[in-house]
Formats: sequence, structure tokens, C-alpha cells
Amino acid sequence: MRSVVVGYLDTPAGHDALALGTALAHTLGVRLDLVMVLHDQGRASLVPTAPSYERHLDDLAEGWLQEAAAEVPAGVTSTTHLVRAETFAEGLVAAAADLEADAIVIGAGKEGTLGRLHLGSVGGVLVHSAPVPVAIAPAGFAERGVRSFGSVTAAVGTRAGARAVVDTAVATAAAARVPLRLVSLVTLDSVGDGERRDRDERERALHDEAREHAERMRDIALDGVPADLDVTVEIAPGPRIADAIDALTWSDDELALVGSSRLAQPRRLFLGSVAAKIVRGVPVPLVVVPRDHDARTTWTGVAPGGAHPEGTNP
Repeated sequence: MRSVVVGYLDTPAGHDALALGTALAHTLGVRLDLVMVLHDQGRASLVPTAPSYERHLDDLAEGWLQEAAAEVPAGVTSTTHLVRAETFAEGLVAAAADLEADAIVIGAGKEGTLGRLHLGSVGGVLVHSAPVPVAIAPAGFAERGVRSFGSVTAAVGTRAGARAVVDTAVATAAAARVPLRLVSLVTLDSVGDGERRDRDERERALHDEAREHAERMRDIALDGVPADLDVTVEIAPGPRIADAIDALTWSDDELALVGSSRLAQPRRLFLGSVAAKIVRGVPVPLVVVPRDHDARTTWTGVAPGGAHPEGTNP
């Protein structure tokens, strides 16, 4: 059974991450691995740390992990892990590799606005270095009471990386047996000034190009997936990315996906400027997908109900 790794702390962001990880695990039938990272004992320190203090920290962390595990609902398999690393992000990446996890889940940074995403220092490192998708919970997500996801939305760009995010979105929606929406965000600031007639023509051309690309990606991605997967294409126009996102209708039980920049190193994330704007704008949990991510390895666990999703391997 595959898993999602939740970077847990006994903080509001940690509880948001736990809620998101639980919803993903319940929706996709994968294991939930709760990971708490403590600073490596071998790090440089001006003041030596007494062994008794290290044991005290271990006991506290284990207690917090057990409290978190007690919140996981029946039907979701969970395990707890205490990891030592120089940084929180490094520990999560190492845990994800050791556990063969499909994704790393974190909460929004402490500066995040309620209901919105904010990367913070850990998230900033992960979305520029992680080898697996990174799922980010909006601030206050734990209070929404979302137990599972009812729909998936993927932001479809026209540059390298679009195929990976669409394939991953298809795999996610198919495993969860929920509808998939492919969204092309159209920013009208590129239309420019000029005569109204010329601007209208350029705007229509931009819309047509965006829709054609999104539909082309849909047709390519749907080759070989279940025929009953409900996939729609939507164009979201706006003066800026934030306006285009606000023009869309979002539900609390929706999961969004966005691709990594074409500048990313192989099998690594790198958040481009457009993706960064999407991160700041979406009001639902967001998964950032590496540019060359192989969606065939995603969510290969047992789906809710005990059956393997069509189109996946046990």
C-alpha cells in the first residue's frame, strides 16, 4: 500500500496538514504516515545537549504523534514516525523516500491568511526541491471538517509540465472516482491597449487558444483511463491570475493540482511565477506536481471499499 507523508507539529498548521492527509488517505485508499522531525543530534551547537534532554524531547514528540494518530478516523491506516534531520524539510523528503510515499503533506505557513495558502519556510524549500508532489493545506482547513474529496481541479498551462499535472490529476480523479475539471487560466493583461475591436479579437483568440490546449490535454490524458471518468474543461479569464482564480467556483471538498516550472531539475519541484500566484490564490488544498512526475506510480493503494481502482495496479 502506498502512502502520504504528513509533516506534523502540534500547531494549527500541523493540524491542518493532518486533516488534509487524512482526507487524501480516506479518498484514495492509501496509508497515512505521520512524521515529526526533530533536529539532528549531530548538528553544530554552542551548548552541548544533555542526553536526558534529548530523551525528554523524544518522549514529548512521541506523545504528540500518538495524540495525532488518535484523531485519525476508523478506516484509515496510519503509522507514526520520529525522524531526525538538520531541517524539517530534509526530514520529510528522507521519510518520503524511505516510505515510498506518493506525496508530502504540509500546512500553510504561520503567516497564512485564513482559508488561503502560504508556503512558509518549510513549504518554500519543499516546492523547490521535493522529488514527489507536495500537498499544502490552507490555513484553517482542519475546521472545515472535510473527510474526503468530491472533485479534482487541475490548472493546465501551455508549457512543459502540463502533461505531468494532467496525468496526475487523471490518476487522482480515477482512483477517487470523482469528477475532474481541467482549468486554463487566461490573463487578459497580455491583450494590451488599442482599439476596442482589436482588443476583443485578441481576447477571443486567447480564449480559443486556451480552450483548444486544455481540450487537447484532456484527450491525450484520457487515453487508456476509465471511460466513465467525468472530465470537463473550463476557461477562467481575468485581468490577473488572482482574478481568474476568483472567477472560478470552488467547493470545500475540492482538491487542486498545479504543475512545476519547466526550469525544474529532473524529478524535482520548482515553483514558477505563475504557479506561485496560483498557490497564493486558490482557497482549497493544492498539490504541486513535479515536471516529469510519472503518474503511473501515483495512488497505487487500495481504494475505499477495498477494490483496486480501474486503470491502476495493486
